[in-house]
Amino acid sequence: MAQLTNDDVRNLARELGVKFIRLQFTDIFGVLKNVSITVEQLDKALDGELMFDGSSIEGFVRIEESDMYLRPDPATFVVFPWRPRDGAVARLICDIYNADGTPFIGDPRYVLKRVIGEAKEMGYGMNVGPEAEFFLFHVDSDGRPTTMTHDRAGYFDLTPVDLGEDARRDMVLTLEQMGFEIEASHHEVAPGQHEIDFKYADALDTADKVVTFKFVVRTIAQRHGLHATFMPKPIFGIAGSGMHLNQSLMKNGENAFFDPGAPMQLSETALFYIGGLMKHARAITAVTNPTVNSYKRLVSGYEAPVYIAWSSRNRSPLIRVPAKRGNSTRIELRSPDPACNPYLALAVCLKAGLDGIKNRIAPPPPCDRNIYAMTEREREELGIGCLPQNLKEAMDELVRDEVIREALGPHVFDRFMEAKQIEWDRYRTQVHPWELEEYLTKY
Repeated sequence: MAQLTNDDVRNLARELGVKFIRLQFTDIFGVLKNVSITVEQLDKALDGELMFDGSSIEGFVRIEESDMYLRPDPATFVVFPWRPRDGAVARLICDIYNADGTPFIGDPRYVLKRVIGEAKEMGYGMNVGPEAEFFLFHVDSDGRPTTMTHDRAGYFDLTPVDLGEDARRDMVLTLEQMGFEIEASHHEVAPGQHEIDFKYADALDTADKVVTFKFVVRTIAQRHGLHATFMPKPIFGIAGSGMHLNQSLMKNGENAFFDPGAPMQLSETALFYIGGLMKHARAITAVTNPTVNSYKRLVSGYEAPVYIAWSSRNRSPLIRVPAKRGNSTRIELRSPDPACNPYLALAVCLKAGLDGIKNRIAPPPPCDRNIYAMTEREREELGIGCLPQNLKEAMDELVRDEVIREALGPHVFDRFMEAKQIEWDRYRTQVHPWELEEYLTKY
């Protein structure tokens, strides 16, 4: 698809009768922010002259250095299909710049661009295909989200059991109107749980699409009287929501992970990339699984990976190599969840993989057995470690991992850690309903 220029955006806005434009970017947690402008201000926006107050955005800057500029990326221009055609609403995703014209190092999109630049210097481009799961819940009479779902559907089930199917169909149609190529859409394992997969693209485009995807899913759910949540584990006792990341590297227009003559047809580059991901897996988890709740999903028995291993045969390890080869050769990282900031998550994955390639970090042999069924001793003998068990453990790993810290940069690392420490302390000091249930009458 041809990349749009600023002139294309001006012409399209005129042709499509656009009246309002939302300038979008994310805070450090991946939460989408909007500055809404009228079409009359579009020229000013495209010239990067629109300012906003960065001090009001989580993890950005202090009040005394708050003036920042939005620079829209014309390639991200799209009209919202659910808004009236008369006085249409469009959006542009923006990069954040300082008042002196330099990129703002705390902008998550810039963090990813920086690591993409590092890959480019080594001759690589990263492709990513995400598989994001979410729950559709009912709202109560006041419009507040509940955790109730009417459906009792299971994996790949169809109507009449699956009441979210109409909403999901609308989501797919809307996404397609916004330029997504949808590859699959189905009911997931848990009641009320759904998955929509879209075609892989380069890392920056994919991160933009994940942010847009979450926004569209929430918006369309609301129009169906439902609440969509990307919370990793909203309900105890059933599977949580993951966001598997299918990753590959391209070099000179070819898939750098494919080598027809190698064992498993996986190139040295692919193996070193896996080695890098495994080496840094524990630190990466703080970014790919960034909430207290994320670790309620990363437990044995609910399809989520717990152990740091790789395989082409089974789905219990952290990294799976799907069977397809040739241009489709890829590795699937199964630990991330959809609460992560996609820009930061892809940045740390790519950085870890590049470290594996640079330093020729060979992974251990693949583990084709069911790791969940092994004893602790068997896992120890095979050198299979496990992911952090809670957010604090993951944060401690991130502090110790210089490579992953470097991927984030000092500004994002410091602000991220500060915010997550507050989150952990608030969780740690709360008394939870489970504790009252367990101890109030016992002691």
